[in-house]
Parts: sequence; structure tokens; C-alpha cells
Amino acid sequence: MADPIEKALIAFALLASLLLCSHASSDVPFIVAHKKASLNRLKSGSERVSVTIDIYNQGTSTAYDLSLLDENWPSDAFDVITGSTSKSWERLDAGGILSHTFELEAKTKGLFAGEPAVIKFRVPTKAALQEAYSTPILPLDVLADRPPEKKFEWRLLAKYGSLISVVSIVVLFVYLVATPSKSSAKGSKKKR
Repeated sequence: MADPIEKALIAFALLASLLLCSHASSDVPFIVAHKKASLNRLKSGSERVSVTIDIYNQGTSTAYDLSLLDENWPSDAFDVITGSTSKSWERLDAGGILSHTFELEAKTKGLFAGEPAVIKFRVPTKAALQEAYSTPILPLDVLADRPPEKKFEWRLLAKYGSLISVVSIVVLFVYLVATPSKSSAKGSKKKR
């Protein structure tokens, strides 16, 4: 059976090692990346995909030499219109945010599911580059046949709005006149 002092020393050693490990591992960058894409149908019938990748450093130290690579867009299906599918930054401080946007034009019709973008960065305490991945995007139905959207026509409200107001007021007036009030209904019961 172990001495109470020996148990206390073992418990203290375990606690100290846990605290040291948690302190050492918490002083690193923690990269979280969110990738989103939206479709924009042009009047010419073509469709553009706007891709934005937001990179967050949720850790407690700076990440250095960041590079973003999103090569998941096949050249036979998409053309890069604006921006680039890759980007580099010198650093991302703890709590900081970086954002990168590019636009593609779809060449073929079909369903496309994009894979996560890859973010590589350097941590001062490690020689090897670290890797993080963005969220994947939901499948995009590129150049799909869509029914025309029904948009609310504000001009109709402007044209007939005053007529609607007058009719509403007249209906309310008729309702109030035709409906007996509670006080007159109580008065007629008391007289009996």
C-alpha cells in the first residue's frame, strides 16, 4: 500500500504534467476555414460561381506563411473570370480573419460538389508546414433549368395601394356599425 505522501506526490506530478502539456499545446494557431459558393445567372444565359473562403485563426499565436489552394474546379467545366484559386499571406495573427474571393464561369451543365480548399501554414515551434481544410460546399446545380422567379411587384402596390386602403377602411366601418357592441347588448339584458 502506498504512503499518503507518495499518493500526494504522484497526484501533484500528474497535475503538473497535465498543466504543462495543456499550456504547451494551447500556444499554437488554430486555423478554421469556411468556403461558400453562390450561383449568379447572367442575362446572356451563362452562369457564374462566386467563391469566398474565409480563414480564421482561433488559436493563441500567429500563423506564418499561409497559402490557400483551391484547385477543385476542373478546367473543362469552369473558367476563372476574376481572381485566382490560390493566394498567399505573410501572417495571420491570433483572432484574425483573412478572406479570398474569386469568380468562375460555368462551361457545362450539371451537378458539381466542390471539395475543401487546402490551407498550409507555418508554426514557429515546428519545422514542417501544417495543413488545414476548409468546409466543403453544398452541391451546385450549374446551368440548371429554373422556372422564372416570381418577384413581388411594388408598382402594383403603389398603383392600387390607396384603393386597397379605402376599401379596408370601408369594410372596417361597416363591420363596426353592423356588429352590436358588448355594452349595448348588456344594457338590453338588464331592461328585461
